[in-house]
Amino acid sequence: MIERFSIAVPASLLASRFAVEEPIAYQPKYNGAPSQLFPLITSEGPQGFSFFYWGLPPTWAKNKSMAERIINWRSEQILEKPALKKKLSKHRCLVPADGFYVWKKVGKKTQIPWRFTLKSKELFSIAGVWEEYEDENESFHTFSIITIPATGFVQTASERMPLILTKAQEAIWLKLEVSDAELDAVLTSSFGEVMDGYTVSPQINSIESDKPSLMLPMPAADQFGNLTLFD
Repeated sequence: MIERFSIAVPASLLASRFAVEEPIAYQPKYNGAPSQLFPLITSEGPQGFSFFYWGLPPTWAKNKSMAERIINWRSEQILEKPALKKKLSKHRCLVPADGFYVWKKVGKKTQIPWRFTLKSKELFSIAGVWEEYEDENESFHTFSIITIPATGFVQTASERMPLILTKAQEAIWLKLEVSDAELDAVLTSSFGEVMDGYTVSPQINSIESDKPSLMLPMPAADQFGNLTLFD
């Protein structure tokens, strides 16, 4: 499961990368977590950024089991379940990111946080799916990110990784009318660009911690802050 990612570039760079206007409400996130608001681009509104909750808004996310079920969609499950495929056909989005985090298991009770970025350090987009909910006559929007089996360097630390899109795939993902064959081709693709990865501070475990230093390389330490020889 992918439970954290970052989007910490200036608003001007974010707008330039996706060729849209600067998002006024944008705030950098160094330790982006479920239930928080993130900028994304939907297939229904590709001309600008929308701000949706990852998984569920804070008031709903108290139900942890529910929140865990909807922060990630596995690409394999989408291909196997017609109901998910149908929802994906209309509610696709791009989720901008500059890195994501995973926890490498090195023992029954020991995990080490890792950060992965493109080797080029450039912005990228994660394939996402969004939904609309109503709560006491108010509507709000949420999104989930799609994950695939980890490839390349990422699989040394995690079994899963986000479905990172190429720019050509981004155009397909944002098309209003897209065929099942086109979606299947994206969902079964594996990201070919070389990624860079390194251990980071265990402070990343706390969603209250959100500062630039969390993105910096740190000696391998477990979730309790104990330095370890394992990486």
